[in-house]
Amino acid sequence: MITSGEGKYKVFIKQIKNGDDLIYILGGGERSHIGGVVICEPGKNTHSIRLKGHYDDIVLQPIAEAACKKFKTKVVAIGGVHVDNASQEEIDILVKNCKELLKCI
Repeated sequence: MITSGEGKYKVFIKQIKNGDDLIYILGGGERSHIGGVVICEPGKNTHSIRLKGHYDDIVLQPIAEAACKKFKTKVVAIGGVHVDNASQEEIDILVKNCKELLKCI
C-alpha cells in the first residue's frame, strides 16, 4: 500500500494483480468508499463510471491511465476518498495527495 498526506487528508492506493491485469483501490480521507470506477485497456478509450454525487473518477482516471501505459495491460481503478463538508481548499489538498500517488506507480 502506498500513502500520501497526513491526518484526514491521507490517501492510499493498493495494487492487486489479477493474472496479467491490475486492479487499483483508492481510499482515504475520513471515510473510504466507492465513488467511481475507471477501466483502461492499451490502445482503447478509457471508460469512467461516476456514481451519483461523487467525483472520484477525476482522480482515478490518471491512476488507471498511468498504470495501463506503464505496464501495458488492462487496469481497473476503483474507490474514493471523503472528508465531511470539505471546503474547496480541502478538496484541493486531497486531489494533490492523490496526484502524489501517481509517482509511485
